Amino acid sequence: MAVSITLDPTDNLQQAIDRAAPGSTIHLQPGVYRQKTVIRTPNLQIEGAGAENTILVWDDYANKIHADGQAYNTFRTYTLAICADGITMRNLSVVNDALNPKEKGQEVALSVLGDRFFMENCRLSSTQDTLFTGPLPPDLIDRYRGFLADELRVPGPFRQRYMNCLIEGSVDFIFGCADAVFERCEIRSVYDGRQVGYVAAPAHALAQSKGLHFRNCRFTCEPEILPCSIYLARPWRDYGIAVFENCQYGPHIAPEGFDKWNDTNRDKTARFYEHPALRERVSWVRPF
Repeated sequence: MAVSITLDPTDNLQQAIDRAAPGSTIHLQPGVYRQKTVIRTPNLQIEGAGAENTILVWDDYANKIHADGQAYNTFRTYTLAICADGITMRNLSVVNDALNPKEKGQEVALSVLGDRFFMENCRLSSTQDTLFTGPLPPDLIDRYRGFLADELRVPGPFRQRYMNCLIEGSVDFIFGCADAVFERCEIRSVYDGRQVGYVAAPAHALAQSKGLHFRNCRFTCEPEILPCSIYLARPWRDYGIAVFENCQYGPHIAPEGFDKWNDTNRDKTARFYEHPALRERVSWVRPF
């Protein structure tokens, strides 16, 4: 039976979530919850006491060696993994505080592998690969078979929505294959010691038509970030989709706006759109 549950940082968050019935609401009291957590129960609501007050945090990173003797790789570094449909989260922060990605590699704060996910008034904070909007690209599902837990290999597609959130990171810090809308969010680039950064790294299949959609968002940065050093998106796989609609950009955003991803030819297949269209952008960005 669906119930209302109240927890504080001394409680075991994983056990409480595992015992909760679908449809339940979990209220997280103020404090720091240093716990790595997976949500597998559908249709839960997770309510914090404000993004500055309720903080879920962990510090795994890609180059760290797991108990199984293998490196964590990107997709096991999450602080919180959503592996169920119909999850709603409000008024809290999800943080990976491993830091130093130049040496440690990727550091995911939130992985979302579920449909109908909604997040409002939250903060997501890390450096490289802060938010994974699942599913994985099909080639990685095949590559990591036997390595990742079953829930991380779900093929999707997944619909996700983020409203009035602060999402901060340095390189490819919003990435994946979801049809995800970011509405009135602040997208903040943080300094990690490198001179170039990238916001979004989409990897959508050709059959998908929506992708990562930033609507009425503000793109800001820490003061250490150099002007014109951050790209809005680069395609992690062919056919990746990223849409930027009525967004505001700080001086840290490079005039050309977008990158084709190293020495690939993904500029030929990427589906990137922007409105209003800016003349200085790369030629392969389309008007929206």
